[in-house]
Amino acid sequence: MNEAPIGILLGVLVFLLLLSAFFSGSETGMMALNRYRLRHLSRSGHKGAQRTSELLDRPDRLIGVILIGNNFVNNLSAAITTVIAIRVWGDGGIAAATLLLTLAVLIFSEVTPKTLAALHPERFAFPSSLILKPLLKILYPLVWSANTISNGLLRLMRVNPDEASGDQLSQEELRTVVNEAGTLIPTRHKSMLLSILDLEKVTVDDIMIPRNEIIGIDIEEDIEEILEQLRNAQHTRVPVYKGDINNIIGMLHMRNVARLLNMEDINKAALLNETSEPYFVPEITPLHTQLVNFQKKKLRSAFVVDEYGDVLGLVTLEDILEEIVGDFTTDTEDHNHDIQPQGDGSFIMDGSANIRDINKTLHWELPVEGPKTINGLVTEHLEEIPEHGVCMVVDNKYRMEILQIQDNRVQTVQMWTVPKE
Repeated sequence: MNEAPIGILLGVLVFLLLLSAFFSGSETGMMALNRYRLRHLSRSGHKGAQRTSELLDRPDRLIGVILIGNNFVNNLSAAITTVIAIRVWGDGGIAAATLLLTLAVLIFSEVTPKTLAALHPERFAFPSSLILKPLLKILYPLVWSANTISNGLLRLMRVNPDEASGDQLSQEELRTVVNEAGTLIPTRHKSMLLSILDLEKVTVDDIMIPRNEIIGIDIEEDIEEILEQLRNAQHTRVPVYKGDINNIIGMLHMRNVARLLNMEDINKAALLNETSEPYFVPEITPLHTQLVNFQKKKLRSAFVVDEYGDVLGLVTLEDILEEIVGDFTTDTEDHNHDIQPQGDGSFIMDGSANIRDINKTLHWELPVEGPKTINGLVTEHLEEIPEHGVCMVVDNKYRMEILQIQDNRVQTVQMWTVPKE
């Protein structure tokens, strides 16, 4: 080396700096890869992704071969730089040459390639796998020795190198991934994905039709009144009960009723014969569980009951689907009669209005952990049945004035947002 021309030594030095840049960029590119995209490309048959995925299956070996190559190249660069410095400037030039080599390695072999690899990891990782994979086979004994010693030191520090951290995402992490997908996922689809994640937090009593709003058939009524109700029914399935909604007999499908209405002598027995068995679910059943239960049982509706067996309401498959895809209407505000917008920016609301529906319609953040309706929200905050004209503020964000009280419940309120200071 001492007798080699300086020009050749400089050429070798430049080549070694390029090799150092390759190893540095490869390391950053490999570690910066999106593991989920890598798996997708690998399963799709992408050769570079498959090679890279094989290397990343054992990251200790991959890092080992990269660091061995990088350290060898950098040490050899330092030796050549020392020879050049002594031949050009003498012993006094070693310090200056060391400083120049440090700057060259830092700029051209570390910062620049690592920055590019972090910004475009696939452009670095996939091509570099063509070299790193055979290089790992060639240097395997050396890599194995280095990893064995390194893993032994880790075990002395009570760290198990065989424990993989895994790439599993929690629900909140997955929510962040969906939110940050940007234009890769259409806004409509993004909303649906987030709604699916929320199914675990929402229970059937959050979306059910309250018992006081259930439109059903009392089998004890006169047959003519029952037939008139059936002719004017707006739903495809109608609950049938005896005397009280707690005495549920079953569900009557209007498709079967249409056939019966053509009969001359129709009676209650014929109606009961077409009524299917009722299906009851606890009020605390999560929506994702109930969706699976509907699918298993081939049913589309269920009666929600409390711990005492009393009917609280009715939940349908359509209600759960609306939680995912949104209401099956073109404009929620036009069809939500419980919320009436006013000219001054406030809203007149029915006391039975569902808080979750209000939040979705108006993009508000009323508390949903406790009461389900406006009436329940008011009575919980005031801890008594209020009189009309009473005003209150919820969470320092929403102002509410009670307009009407009837039958010991809030019938109508006026609500508006509190202006921010």
